[in-house]
Amino acid sequence: MLPRAILLRRLKASSISPCIHSTLKRQSIAPLAVRCNSGVPTSTPPSKLNENLNSTPSSSRSSDSEKERESWLTRKVEESPAAKSLLMAAAKVLGYGSPRQLAARRAFVLYEKVAAVRADEDMGFWLDGCYLPPTFQSWFTITNLHIWMLTVRLRALPAEHGTHYIQALIDHFFIDIEDRIRAVLQPKEPMPTPYTFTSTFYVNPNAQPSKADVESGVLNRAPDRIVTRQMKIFKEQWAGLGLAFDLAMVQGDQEMAAAVWRNLLGARGAQGIEYPPPGSKEAKAAVNANANANANANARFRRAVNLVGGEVVNVEKLDLEKEERTDDESGVHDFPPSEVDKYLTYPVVMRDLTEYVRRELARLDRVSDEDIMEGDWAKLRFGQVLEKGRKENLKV
Repeated sequence: MLPRAILLRRLKASSISPCIHSTLKRQSIAPLAVRCNSGVPTSTPPSKLNENLNSTPSSSRSSDSEKERESWLTRKVEESPAAKSLLMAAAKVLGYGSPRQLAARRAFVLYEKVAAVRADEDMGFWLDGCYLPPTFQSWFTITNLHIWMLTVRLRALPAEHGTHYIQALIDHFFIDIEDRIRAVLQPKEPMPTPYTFTSTFYVNPNAQPSKADVESGVLNRAPDRIVTRQMKIFKEQWAGLGLAFDLAMVQGDQEMAAAVWRNLLGARGAQGIEYPPPGSKEAKAAVNANANANANANARFRRAVNLVGGEVVNVEKLDLEKEERTDDESGVHDFPPSEVDKYLTYPVVMRDLTEYVRRELARLDRVSDEDIMEGDWAKLRFGQVLEKGRKENLKV
């Protein structure tokens, strides 16, 4: 898969889109009906033939303009059947038109139009309902969940196609992830564009560097080793979420809700809920909402620590209490004592996400294999997490 991944990385969106668009619809054009510049069909009646002969100036002008737009290679290939056969044979050897190559192009549309847009499409729920910070880590987690749901459906494709579609979808996902990581950690002038599109869900701290910073050279450029380390962390998160939800899919809704809590909600409150001491500033802030900002500044910081993978190298030498009090800059950590009421919404959020995952998996199961392999991505688009009539109760 490496050659295809390298090729896709170098292609621009403007050059990919026409190829993808041409494969989304099944073409039923006969080879001999592609061009009819050399004459008219033999079945044309004599009366119509005279009309056609009388109206040749406009048709000849259009055919001349078409010939002008054709390249030299196109004309040579059309004029020589041997050259055309040689070109088609070379394309076949290179894999053009093979099941793997078609899967790579169509999986790109599934990733860009179906999975990668979910954080932006349902931004209100993820930010206000799940209390996720607008960071790249949150965007990755949300996209990763929808990548998993698409993967579950693609596993049911025929074996000779399903493997190619799943591999291509993951390739596009991580090519996009690497581009976005470099955009965040290694700002360039001008800023690099992502592999797919610019998301408004998370804030890129390096989005608009000032001209003075660029000229003075104060912009820190992360080396490739940092990008590689981040890619390994995201790979572990991708594998961990997939394994957790695969298990939950067969064990039941309780395990599914637990997987949601661990993987999407950051396992907030895993070490217990820390309530404000009576008479403290935090306790007063819980009553007086206007004092939340001052109380949060003095609140104790605590988060869940992933002991497997990530940045933890030697678990035996790990000071767990110190790590729990260290901000990893992910934005996902336990609520301070002044905001413990937010935990009350978590059972409802876990139920909503469990219903959403089950509902969307059942809907994807009803999409036929033919629609997926023919590139009808509109039928695979995900719905909103909260159904109509429940969004007004999003905020508590």
